[in-house]
Amino acid sequence: MFRRLLKDFRWGVIPVPGRLIAVIFFVVLFILPLLGASRYMLLILSLACINAIFAVSWDVLSGYSGQVNFGQALFFGAGAYGSALLYKYAGLPPGAAIPLGAVAAALLGIVTCFPALRLRGPYLSLITLAFPLLFQELVRGFDVTGGYLGIRGLPELATTPAGRYYVCLVVMTVAVLIMWKLTDAGSKYVRTGLIFHAIREDEIAARATGINTINYKILAFAIGGFFGGIAGGLYAHLIGTAGYAAFSMTRSFEAIIWVIFGGMVSIYGAVAGVFALYPLVQSLTGTVVGSYNYVIMTVLVICILLFMPEGVAVWIRDKIERECPRCKLTNAAWRRTCRACGASLH
Repeated sequence: MFRRLLKDFRWGVIPVPGRLIAVIFFVVLFILPLLGASRYMLLILSLACINAIFAVSWDVLSGYSGQVNFGQALFFGAGAYGSALLYKYAGLPPGAAIPLGAVAAALLGIVTCFPALRLRGPYLSLITLAFPLLFQELVRGFDVTGGYLGIRGLPELATTPAGRYYVCLVVMTVAVLIMWKLTDAGSKYVRTGLIFHAIREDEIAARATGINTINYKILAFAIGGFFGGIAGGLYAHLIGTAGYAAFSMTRSFEAIIWVIFGGMVSIYGAVAGVFALYPLVQSLTGTVVGSYNYVIMTVLVICILLFMPEGVAVWIRDKIERECPRCKLTNAAWRRTCRACGASLH
């Protein structure tokens, strides 16, 4: 088993610059607490891990399956409140409350999906925009959800900053790997990625080939809702509070900005966008330009759309990798011949 993994790593990771960078990135994240990272840095990186799950969940729903959703905060808030309510009224610990809250968010995604099934384009976007606003008013209007104050005093994910960071990092790693596999069009075992691509490119043609597009749209909303709920539950227990701000439109648009900056329809692009922008914005907080955080983010995104429309991570990948025209294997851009079939890469 170990020899097989080592062989796959030597053949499938080391020769491909993008994959090697991803492995180094995650290794650095895992060893940061051992290098003496400060309490504040661990908090920022913990929040970045949570936001990465949230951003990737939006990319799965809107990027891969083409169901453009401007209300992803609905699932984030549902996960946060779901886990908080389960702790407050059922006494469940975070390890049980967060997954169950995410299931509730997935069910909410399925329910809200049905009115949107008959809509496309801007009409779909507008109806998804309305749901978080509706639920924001609902949670503020009932005592059971804490009203304007929300639900406070939630138990922590771990007793130490490093422990909380590792919980967020491990959950992010597992969640991102699962969503990557579910959207991988080249997977031999999971076909959802290929079908999501087909629906996004041409839904009518996909339906003509026998694909039940409605079922797969529902599945896309359920996946986006579940992992958005995971992010919301982690966030609520990290800060100790579930408040109505979890449903804010700002949160939905932040996910869109992160994904566009890193690169849509690329799981690594969403993660790269979060870890590039979120720490940057937080580092500016409290400075002279701190009040212009969103202005800076908007300018950066406009520049990306003008000069790197596919996103920073995708642009970098295209510069350092090249696909073999014969066997379609990914190679380093500086190679002259394919490492498998020997075909010329130039």
